Amino acid sequence: MMKVIKAGILGATGYTGIELLRLLQQHPAVTVAHAFTESHVGQPIPHIYPHLQQQTSLIGEQFSPTLAADCDVLFMALPHGHAIDIVPPLLAQGKKVIDLGADFRLKSADDYQHWYQTTPASASLLQQAVYGLPEAGYRAAIQQATLLANPGCYPTASILAALPAFAAGIISPSDCIFDAKSGLSGAGRKLALQSHYGEVAENFSPYQVGGIHRHTPEIEQALTAIAQQPITIQFTPHLVPMVRGLSVTAYFKLNTLLTQQAVHAIYQQAYQDEPFIRLYTTTHTNPQTKQVRGTNFCDISVHVDTRTQRLIVISAIDNLLKGAAGQAIQNMNIMFQLPETTGLQNGGGIYP
Repeated sequence: MMKVIKAGILGATGYTGIELLRLLQQHPAVTVAHAFTESHVGQPIPHIYPHLQQQTSLIGEQFSPTLAADCDVLFMALPHGHAIDIVPPLLAQGKKVIDLGADFRLKSADDYQHWYQTTPASASLLQQAVYGLPEAGYRAAIQQATLLANPGCYPTASILAALPAFAAGIISPSDCIFDAKSGLSGAGRKLALQSHYGEVAENFSPYQVGGIHRHTPEIEQALTAIAQQPITIQFTPHLVPMVRGLSVTAYFKLNTLLTQQAVHAIYQQAYQDEPFIRLYTTTHTNPQTKQVRGTNFCDISVHVDTRTQRLIVISAIDNLLKGAAGQAIQNMNIMFQLPETTGLQNGGGIYP
């Protein structure tokens, strides 16, 4: 008989937290014991999110270590900086922790301080944390992890677009451009001027241009490990007027000119056993955000421009699922030695 895993969610009433709750309520091996929230303590979750009224009767609770002691795994769906002080006592209790924020993704405390302007976690915790991108060769480490750093949404789509090419050594490490677009839910539920309907609708806007976006070092760290040499990238994000979805168009310089078929074969070999990677077999169709909406898939297509000797890779994910909650559950499954797809097989998402 399958052991029931008791889960707690910190930040349960944010966009990522509520997706975690929705998915975990349907997971055959999990019961959500506590939905922790700062903003809706004492309120029934279905009153905040009526679409869950048939799925949960949980009430928002103030986090406490005493309540957390009731859980096997804690999901941290919190802004950066908030998990740093909460995590050590939980680890001391023997809990497994999956942080969906940025607090444990970077191995260098100096890098974290520089990019996030926040005091970092201890060096020992940063080294203990396992980066939770299964497709990048971390499965064995994830299985043994007690502290897991769930990747960011932009890094997930970007790293998966580049991984097979860097692993095969077919692209230049000094010419990597990631042109990324994301829906509004990536900014979270908190009110801000830039998320007002009048600011976003009928608009398309780049932001944090010039290599200053905080996901840049996360992507570089992962690709450096894959390529086994320092990688510097150009990364530019854009906000598009949709609720959810994320797309990356990545441009690489091929070391030698390869055919479309040869590059596709490299990607096929790399991803043929990956349950959540869908590699397009034709250049006539490309990944679109609507096709991954509501799923944990990352859709990828590869293209060779023979005139410029460039490899162009397009990837698309749901930023709240493969870019956050879905990937966290995928990692939880690995940590608890469950089939990786458990609770994430939803039949192909929502269309249109």
